[in-house]
Amino acid sequence: MRVEKLVVIGQGYVGLPLAMRAAEAGLDVVGLDVDVDRVKRLATGESFVEDITAERLGRALGSGRYRPSTEYTDAEGFDICVITVPTPLRDGAPDLSYVEQAGHGIGRYVRAGCTVVLESTTYPGTTEDVLRPLLESASGLRSPGDFHLGYSPERIDPGNRTWRLENTPKVVSGVDGASLRRVDDFYRRLVERTVPVDSTRVAELTKLIENTFRQVNIALINELAIASHHLGVDVWQAIDAASSKPFGFMPFRPGPGVGGHCLPIDPCYLSWQVKRTMGRQFRFIELADDINHQMPEHVAQRVMAGLNRVGRSVNGARLLLLGLAYKKNTGDMRDSPAVDVARRLNGLGADVRAVEPYAEPQHIPGGVTVVDLTEREVAEADAVVVVTDHDSFDYDLVTRHARYVFDTRDRCRGAVVERL
Repeated sequence: MRVEKLVVIGQGYVGLPLAMRAAEAGLDVVGLDVDVDRVKRLATGESFVEDITAERLGRALGSGRYRPSTEYTDAEGFDICVITVPTPLRDGAPDLSYVEQAGHGIGRYVRAGCTVVLESTTYPGTTEDVLRPLLESASGLRSPGDFHLGYSPERIDPGNRTWRLENTPKVVSGVDGASLRRVDDFYRRLVERTVPVDSTRVAELTKLIENTFRQVNIALINELAIASHHLGVDVWQAIDAASSKPFGFMPFRPGPGVGGHCLPIDPCYLSWQVKRTMGRQFRFIELADDINHQMPEHVAQRVMAGLNRVGRSVNGARLLLLGLAYKKNTGDMRDSPAVDVARRLNGLGADVRAVEPYAEPQHIPGGVTVVDLTEREVAEADAVVVVTDHDSFDYDLVTRHARYVFDTRDRCRGAVVERL
């Protein structure tokens, strides 16, 4: 029986887990990436994604069912291709250059009966209006008709030990009924449950709704945290109390801002398209984006005020930051608010040190010294700032030996602790 060939374009936090799962499901997988160093590391069994262990990568390589590559020629003869490349913002507008490059690259190898799926987050219409013409032009074929085309939004949550690719429901779509069936059949081999929708535009909007919902609610609770501080009210206790309501409430918690390539970016795709199409602003999204982008500055100002209360200037102060990644238990530093906090404090003249057990050294921002979390480092710091609350941190050690703690994540308790 012939083994189907899958090409996954992009071998980062989304593409690598998908490639691993597909190889385990018995597909012949080529993982394409333009980053030569990344591909070399993968080929030697070195994983840079926390959710994929070196052992799991090694098994996939050893099975012969996974091959990382930088060459599109290795895509020849593919049955299914999934595009998982980044879609950043450039000057407030969507940058689809990586999607376009992937479309150009894979289009030459599109053949009758094959399937192409876009997973990259984008605005409604991208699959049909941007990707499809590229594939058709390069291949001389048409979809629907000659090949299948669909969209399935990624739902990868780095560091989440409960919800993984396999057990997270997967929204699937196609440009016609035949494409939907083909896309659905593919993902059913990888995940426990698929959620088919009527069109690629619905699937594209689904992802934007999910992240806009989070962005807006995080902004609401961040603004409440700022107001509660001035009102002298414990916002954390109020959130816990509100969470006791068994209906009509979902708890969100304040923090130093939002990061990654989802929350700071994805809602802006929706507001950009609304403005382009309707000529009006999406005020909720723009307000939420503004509030969340202000949080690193708010954290820096709160740290400075806390130091002032104990007679210490931030200029020349020795500060110990816990965490630089954008979320706990991962080394993902893309658009991390913790990095913004570090840069702001460094710009105020502080000697900034950081404990970051997950991130790779080349991603550490300039002006920040990486150290281990030790009793001496804590005791010698004028302030300890909890920015990213990795579970591996010893918070009891921090509260026992710190002079002053500013906690943005509600992990510490004690007389020297001030919470966001």
